[in-house]
Amino acid sequence: MIKTVDASTLRNHLADVVKEVAAKRDYVLLTRKARPTAVLVNLDFFEDLLALSSKGYLRSIREARKDFKAGRTFSHHDVFGNLG
Repeated sequence: MIKTVDASTLRNHLADVVKEVAAKRDYVLLTRKARPTAVLVNLDFFEDLLALSSKGYLRSIREARKDFKAGRTFSHHDVFGNLG
């Protein structure tokens, strides 16, 4: 369920809403006069949105999936060797 917060409630409880978004929620929909106007998002969610909007990032994901399906992978030992 999408949590909504009215602008006047946000103004009066900004610190609490920011704390909740940062700790528990990806985002909160902000409303004014019962109409959606903006969204407050936590940093991880925002970074994910930026990454997903990057054509280069999406291309690298497609290439990685092709490599995995083709068996072009590395084992833990291949990457890290004997660390002991």
